[in-house]
Amino acid sequence: MPRSQARVVTDRPHRCARQLAAHLGGLARTGWDEEAAEGRLVFQDGTGPLAATDGALLLTVEAPDDRPARLEDVAGGHLVRFGARDEPVVAWHRDTGEPGTDRRGAGDPGTPGA
Repeated sequence: MPRSQARVVTDRPHRCARQLAAHLGGLARTGWDEEAAEGRLVFQDGTGPLAATDGALLLTVEAPDDRPARLEDVAGGHLVRFGARDEPVVAWHRDTGEPGTDRRGAGDPGTPGA
């Protein structure tokens, strides 16, 4: 399955990951292990591992060929909306070489990224 990854720079990666899992609870099965600093989003049509590192939240989505953009939009869009005060940038990079989407602020509908 194609994979997209984003590294979101933040001084609160654990908090962002917890919030993302909570916010997406109605759209996916979610889980976050604070001690391991890892979590997972399980959508009907793909998965999304999460990991908090020093200074960044690492997001990954894995989905069939026609679905990466939708999962990028769901995960990135939610993160940008609830983290607007921190102005996170979610720039996705696909392992297929195709451009992913970028999310930069609550009003940005998503633009092709590199």
